[in-house]
Amino acid sequence: MHAGAADMMGPMAPLLILASLLTGLAATPALAQSEPFRVFNRTPTPATALHAVRSGRPDWGGNLLNRGPLAPGAFFALRPSESAGCRFDLRMVLEGGQEVIRRNADICADRTVAMALPPAPPPPRTAQRDNAPAAPDRKPEPLPGGVAAGPGTAPGARPAPGPGQRPNPNARASTGTGFVVGPEQVLTNHHVIEGCARILVRTADGRSLPGQVPAADARRDLALVRVTGNPGPVLAFRANPVRRGESVVTYGFPLAGMLSSGPTLTTGEVSALAGLQDNPTQFQISAPVQQGNSGGPLLDRQGNVIGVIVSKLNAARVAQRTGDIPQNVNFAVKGTEAVDFLRRNGVTPVMRESPSGERPAVDVGEQAHPSTVFIRCER
Repeated sequence: MHAGAADMMGPMAPLLILASLLTGLAATPALAQSEPFRVFNRTPTPATALHAVRSGRPDWGGNLLNRGPLAPGAFFALRPSESAGCRFDLRMVLEGGQEVIRRNADICADRTVAMALPPAPPPPRTAQRDNAPAAPDRKPEPLPGGVAAGPGTAPGARPAPGPGQRPNPNARASTGTGFVVGPEQVLTNHHVIEGCARILVRTADGRSLPGQVPAADARRDLALVRVTGNPGPVLAFRANPVRRGESVVTYGFPLAGMLSSGPTLTTGEVSALAGLQDNPTQFQISAPVQQGNSGGPLLDRQGNVIGVIVSKLNAARVAQRTGDIPQNVNFAVKGTEAVDFLRRNGVTPVMRESPSGERPAVDVGEQAHPSTVFIRCER
């Protein structure tokens, strides 16, 4: 049962027993059942989802907030089963898509678990006090498009982003790719934005825009990012079926900071119409991809989207098992899955038939360029 505030917690209030926590960890039975533990929303925003599973479980289980949002300052009470143990992983999703994750919480040591946002980075220094020593110079962080994140602008360069959109150089960060699917809407992978405290979207013309996640689908590994500002023109999805052996183009930002800071284009073919272990929601492709390509568009040779780059086969592990090194075995979420996800979440994708014949890859890349964005996830 949902206990959304302290005044709902009378002695007879029914408490939820988590079926997902029945096995897996050593328990302390007397303490685990002596009283419930409470998960508090210590953010200024209502929470629309709450997940609690034993630590180490690979998925988050069901949403416990089946009776409505959890208001700021309110709590949700849980009484685990006797064998559940003490260690829990918790995930709270706020209105707007921001996530708060707490791992390995010891509820036997502390029956109160506070779910709070990380502290905001300090504002940039705009003035120096009289007689104060000057701060040491810090090398600006390179970003896609060659625009530095530090103050100041080189002659002829685009203006640096405003203070609210500068990357935080002290944050733990990962990067990925996305592409524009609607007005102020970008599509990417769920794993690209999972657990982000802040999302920055870098457009093809060098602007850095804040993003929020209104919808995500962990099963299909897709997420929608709402971008404040115009991220670029919309890419069209292909309306007619994809065939095995078709030529494809990928466009994205692999290994940002190690390779080129700008986008990279690769070519290949659709190798199979199913993914790993016959996954019907994915294509297997031969186009090379690397970390950072995740969430980028997979395009046919007419420039229409047929998929979303999602993963690559771990060649080292396969070699350990088989003695053979696989070559260019990579995967993309099918465009039909992405279109269904978008429609279910209020976005009407642009659909276009692809005629027979192939345009040069350079033309496809030029078409994709203004619509493909760099995504920075700060935790």
